[in-house]
Amino acid sequence: MKNHPSASRLYLTALLGAFAVAATSGLAADAKKKQPDPYPLTTCLVAGDPLGASDYVTYVHKEAGKPDRTIRLCCDGCIDDFKKEPAKFLAKLDAAEAEARAKAKSGKAKKS
Repeated sequence: MKNHPSASRLYLTALLGAFAVAATSGLAADAKKKQPDPYPLTTCLVAGDPLGASDYVTYVHKEAGKPDRTIRLCCDGCIDDFKKEPAKFLAKLDAAEAEARAKAKSGKAKKS
């Protein structure tokens, strides 16, 4: 006669497995929540109006030979204005990103 795990053992194994998955997925979600938002601006790139935590329009600027850039704007109308002069507004975004990197680097240097 072969050894077969009892039904209670199988149930316990399944229960522990489900618990482990639930626990680790919760940790992953918490880790994502704690990560800072990498977008460097709190205002609309075009109009300068404040952007809420989730109250903004996202536009992905695509340019041949360059990586896509995600832009946050206050409204759909600003997308049209952005498209008219993308280089002007991307320069503003680049400057904000450089400033954010410099602040992050100086903050790390002070902690060391």
